[in-house]
Amino acid sequence: MRKRRSQGELPGSPHWMTTFSDMMTLILVFFVLLFSLSVVDTIKFQAFLASFQGVGVLDWGEKPMEEVQPETITPIQDLSSGRDPLPPAPDYTLMEVYEMVQQTLAEAGLDDQVGLRYEEAGVALDIPDKVLFDTAKADLKPEAQAVLDPLADLFRRLPFQVHVEGHTDSRPISTREFPSNWELSGARASRVIRYYIDTHHLDPHKFVAIGYGEYRPVAPNDTEENMQLNRRVVMVIRANEVIQREVLAVE
Repeated sequence: MRKRRSQGELPGSPHWMTTFSDMMTLILVFFVLLFSLSVVDTIKFQAFLASFQGVGVLDWGEKPMEEVQPETITPIQDLSSGRDPLPPAPDYTLMEVYEMVQQTLAEAGLDDQVGLRYEEAGVALDIPDKVLFDTAKADLKPEAQAVLDPLADLFRRLPFQVHVEGHTDSRPISTREFPSNWELSGARASRVIRYYIDTHHLDPHKFVAIGYGEYRPVAPNDTEENMQLNRRVVMVIRANEVIQREVLAVE
């Protein structure tokens, strides 16, 4: 015997399923609307949609971005001076440098005012302080120009640094400008360099200023003549390693 269907029961899904489906649809529309009104992250949005389709989001997504390797940059020369890079400097022997300086001094008639000698670091020019400065001063005398100018073109051409050293005697100095011989000797060395940079426009990188005070004497400070020998400016054309080895071999 067939079982009778109870009265009032209708075929199809239960009524509560219809209400539940409507609610889920409204929730989906609500979240889609929220995403449409915000700045959408594409990956997150697609993952959100996939969640409603029963698709896992852990195995889905774009390929992770590959690590960007830094580009190798070839170092370039320092062009801060605004000039084209200089061509490779020629190699000079110690004798060639010495002879070039000697010729320059002779042509300028400075043989009796500027001493010239070898030393381990290169070729040194000794200039008495009285030729360049007044006593206890660091301002160049007008006649200093005749001594410094002939060397400017030589310094420009030579591919070496020039160390300018200031030296004093042992007599103390204590002024507002120069509290000790350290300051006086350093100021004198710097003033010579500034002259070449400001007047002859030489490259500042070619020069180094050094103040030794009274601590590098060439004679005892026991007579006026010896003190005069110690008061000097020394310009050393610094030799490269090849020239330095040649100096040591000569010695």
